[in-house]
Amino acid sequence: MLISIVVPVYNEEENIRTFYDAVTEVMSGLEYDHELIYVDDGSSDSSAMILREIAFNDKRVKVILLARNFGHQLALTCGLDFAHGDAVITMDGDMQHPPALIPELVRLWESGYDVVRTIRDSTEDATWAKAFTSKYYYKLMNKMASVPIVEGGSDFRLLNRKALETLKRFREHGRFLRGIVGDLGYRQAELHFVAPPRFAGVSKFNVRKMLHFALDGVTAFSRVPLRAALYGGIICGGISFLLILHIIYVYLTGQALNGWTTLGVSILFLGGIQLIGIGIIGEYVGRVFEEVKQRPLYWVKSAINFEETQEIIQPDTYHSNYKVMK
Repeated sequence: MLISIVVPVYNEEENIRTFYDAVTEVMSGLEYDHELIYVDDGSSDSSAMILREIAFNDKRVKVILLARNFGHQLALTCGLDFAHGDAVITMDGDMQHPPALIPELVRLWESGYDVVRTIRDSTEDATWAKAFTSKYYYKLMNKMASVPIVEGGSDFRLLNRKALETLKRFREHGRFLRGIVGDLGYRQAELHFVAPPRFAGVSKFNVRKMLHFALDGVTAFSRVPLRAALYGGIICGGISFLLILHIIYVYLTGQALNGWTTLGVSILFLGGIQLIGIGIIGEYVGRVFEEVKQRPLYWVKSAINFEETQEIIQPDTYHSNYKVMK
């Protein structure tokens, strides 16, 4: 039986060899064949060169070079599309997803679980701000979303072939894999761990990317923002109606109106609410616009250590074919 390990890489030249050595050592203690699939997400450093060298010396290492940077979630999707294992493990290559946990993931899979998710209890080098926002983001998501999204969930997980084939049918562009996996069902197990600090380098997941990722999660699995805009409009309409009654009362009783302060505040307040509502609607319309174009999720520049004549078929609407080059 074969276990596939999928690892997205973006400017991780300092971590690649260490991660490869750690995974190779762990897998040597398991009675399974394995393939290690690196997906280079348009790195601008020497990551691609290092990956080529490792793949040249170890045919179990397969490398996919994407044509440009598509983002972490799409790089993971690409690796899953290429994986052929009876079980597939996805993890980051910065050593914050400890390779030492792989045997435990495999043990739970052997005991009959279709999906084994890891739950990050804490991160040793995380700032208080990141820990705080992460904790309450997942609490908010679980209040808003119709699918269970585990607090502290990560992209370090194991999927059996049945769960993977189901996951591959989800082809939206604004991907939030943690929510999609939670929505799969099947028999799922959880494994808790404490994430160690990065082995080297700094996280490429900056504030802007974190905000986009969080917004993808909200808009992919919840219509609550749209409903909130509707309810906000109703409330503001009610307040405005009461304000109109107040103005009529003041006029009929002959009380002087001191300028246009009330009118100005009303216009600014209602205008702000309208802009917020339009912005929320625009975010959802933008997602619809991206999906209806039906463009491929990613495109591959080259792949290493795949069969020369193998064709990778991306299971989207148009079943785009990718010829793999050796």
